[in-house]
Amino acid sequence: MKISPAVLFAVQTFGLMAALQAVDWPQWRGPNRDAVITDPKFTITSLPAEPKVLWKIPVGLGLASPVVSGSSAVYLDAQSGQETVHCVDAATGKPVWSVPLAPTVTFSNYQEGPRCTPLIDGDRLYVQSSSGEFRCLALATGKTIWHTNFETDYGAKFLGNSSNDPEANQTASRRHGNNGSAAIDGDRIFVPVGSPKGATLVAFEKKTGKEIWRAGTDNTAYASVMVGTLAGTRQVVHFTADALMGVDAHDGKILWREPLKTGAKRHVCTPVISGDFVVVASTNIGTIKFHIVKNGSEYKAERAWTDAPLKTILGTPTLVGKFFYTVGAGSRADLVCVDFETGKELWSQPGLSDYASITAVNDKLLVLNSTGELTLVAASPEQYKELGRMQVSGKTWSSPAYKDGRILVKDDTSLKAVALTP
Repeated sequence: MKISPAVLFAVQTFGLMAALQAVDWPQWRGPNRDAVITDPKFTITSLPAEPKVLWKIPVGLGLASPVVSGSSAVYLDAQSGQETVHCVDAATGKPVWSVPLAPTVTFSNYQEGPRCTPLIDGDRLYVQSSSGEFRCLALATGKTIWHTNFETDYGAKFLGNSSNDPEANQTASRRHGNNGSAAIDGDRIFVPVGSPKGATLVAFEKKTGKEIWRAGTDNTAYASVMVGTLAGTRQVVHFTADALMGVDAHDGKILWREPLKTGAKRHVCTPVISGDFVVVASTNIGTIKFHIVKNGSEYKAERAWTDAPLKTILGTPTLVGKFFYTVGAGSRADLVCVDFETGKELWSQPGLSDYASITAVNDKLLVLNSTGELTLVAASPEQYKELGRMQVSGKTWSSPAYKDGRILVKDDTSLKAVALTP
């Protein structure tokens, strides 16, 4: 079929416009939940000696990461005894609206405040409190469209880390706070409710809040939900307090479940999906790659490789091409590069603390240490190559949100927009 010059020009123009559109960070780990961004408008070869702060606003306590979509930036914090949702102008930081979500809860040895990263989908915003209040809000106004509560609707009572209830030892999220972020796929949102009464995961119509299915009897840990097509079937992949499992996204049937035990039910890292493979990392178990296969009507998670010493406590691996970059074991961890196919560790570099987020922007890595230091590293399997570093915040366990050559960074006292180039 011959394509006319006019049609060809229109197609090329549309492709160019799509490529030049602003890159948003609307959910946990970015647009594809993999902490990888391709931004054709942005080139970075080094970092400024001092951060160029475009705007800065005071905020309260909380570990939830900020997100940004279009002109809206959203963050959660603790304000006057309430976990609170805030929307500000992404360009200036000026407030648009704030609404309370749920009362703050006290954690011994840990700060109060929300833990779960919000999710923007079009004109709607989805937020979750530490105690299990989940809401869909209008992004423009903060008005509640629908909500559910993990305790009153599904029996997943929040226990707190000072509870003497024996059930507190069986769950991480209901002890230290609901951290795992929900995921949207098509017209559905999959929420890690974490009820052992048949609702580990619950699928809702994202616009109405109508329940579609519920699945599982596991408690949840801290890991966020992922969705992908594995072994030819659309699946919701969830790293629970006791296992890694794949659930049919259509009907909620558990297709496979691989028991994975760790101390204190401390599974934190989000699963990484590539093709029919899933990589998970946690303390005690190390880092494991599974191959999801289907034989007849049965699904199975087969171990492709295991790196037992690579025991990541906090910090999800980031896959760039055929190699992933991750946080090593311990509270004074290394940055580690691993061959995704074989599991071979290619290089490691000391210098991280107890947490780091790893964001790939084009062919570079932005590594934000929990000390608030940002390091620019070449995404290369050959060797560790540092291109710059700068102090962008105070101590933080929040991951940054990337947009248009800048990052939004939250710590215990402020949210700021920092330019990555002078």
